[in-house]
Amino acid sequence: MRALTWAQSSFAAALLVFLGCGPGLAQAVASEPSISAWLARTHEASRQRAYAGTFVVTSGGSMASAKIWHVCDGTQQMERVEALTGAPRSTFRHDDQVVTFLTESKVVVAQKRDSLGSFPGLLKSNDIDIGNFYLLKEKGSERVAGFDADVVSLTPKDRLRYGYRVWSERKTGLVIQLHILDLDGRVLEQSAFSELQLDAPVDMGKLTELMHNTAGYRVVHPDVQKVDPNAQGWAMRQLPGGFKPMACYKRPGSLDKTSTRADSSIQWVFSDGLATVSLFAEPFNATRHVREGAVDGLGATHTLTRRVKDWWITAVGEVPLATLTFFVEALERKK
Repeated sequence: MRALTWAQSSFAAALLVFLGCGPGLAQAVASEPSISAWLARTHEASRQRAYAGTFVVTSGGSMASAKIWHVCDGTQQMERVEALTGAPRSTFRHDDQVVTFLTESKVVVAQKRDSLGSFPGLLKSNDIDIGNFYLLKEKGSERVAGFDADVVSLTPKDRLRYGYRVWSERKTGLVIQLHILDLDGRVLEQSAFSELQLDAPVDMGKLTELMHNTAGYRVVHPDVQKVDPNAQGWAMRQLPGGFKPMACYKRPGSLDKTSTRADSSIQWVFSDGLATVSLFAEPFNATRHVREGAVDGLGATHTLTRRVKDWWITAVGEVPLATLTFFVEALERKK
C-alpha cells in the first residue's frame, strides 16, 4: 500500500469541499444550465459546513487512505489530513498556510501555497469558460456510504482532458464519491468516503493549536518564490485549448561541482479550470537524467520527461499523455 500523497488528498478533498459548501447538487444543476454558472454559484455559496471522515483513493491497482477533518466559517478554511497508509504524516492547511509533520524524521515542512487545487476549489480559475470544454449531465441517483446521492458527469468535449463522475449527498450537496474517467469512459481513479460524519464538531481553534505545536520537530521553510516565467527565460509557443498559466515558482538549486554557479529550478502551473498540468524545468545532469519519455502513469496522473537544450523538463498532470506531449513540445527556452 502506498501513502495518500498531499496532491491526491488535496485534489480529492478539494472537490469534496468545493461541491459540499453550497446547496444540493441537483438544485444547482436544475437552476443553472451553464456549467460555469453552476460551478461559480457552488463555489460562492455558504461555506459553514464541517465534516470528518475516512477518505480512500484507489488508482493503478493500489489504495491509500486518510482521515480528514474540515471546518470553514465563511471566511477561513481549516483542514487536517492524517495519512492512514504509508509513512506516518499529518498535513494541516489554514487558508494558504500549509504545515506537514513528517513523523518518522521529526521534520515539519512549513510553506505558503496558493489556493490552486486546495480547499475549497475544484474551480481553479474564474476566467476560464469551462462550459467550452466540459459538458455537465445529470446521471440519476445512487446510495453511497449510507447516503442517498445525486450523480452527475462532467464529460470533456475533446480528447485533451479526462472526464469526471461525481456523487453528492442529496441533502447537503457534499460529494462523497468521485471517479476520474479516461477518454473511453473507463475509471482511472476513484475516491470515496468509507465513513463520514456530517456537521461534525470540528474545532478550528483546536486544529490551529495542533498545527502550531512543533515541539520536538525541526521546522523547515522551503525557499520557494513566485516568479515571472518570461523573466526566467521560458515561454510557450502555444497552449492546448482551454489551458491557461496559473502560477510559476522558483526553487534554489545546489552548486554545480564544475562551476561556481548555482542553478535553480522552476515549476510552471497550468489549468483548464478543472485539470492541472505542471512543467518542471531544472539544469540537465547527465548522471541523473538518463531517460527521456513517458513514465508509467499512476491512475489519472501521467509524467513525461524530455531534454530541452541544457535543461531537463518534467511534465506532470491528470491529463492524457498526448496533452503532456503538447505542453513539452510547445515549451521553449529564450536564453
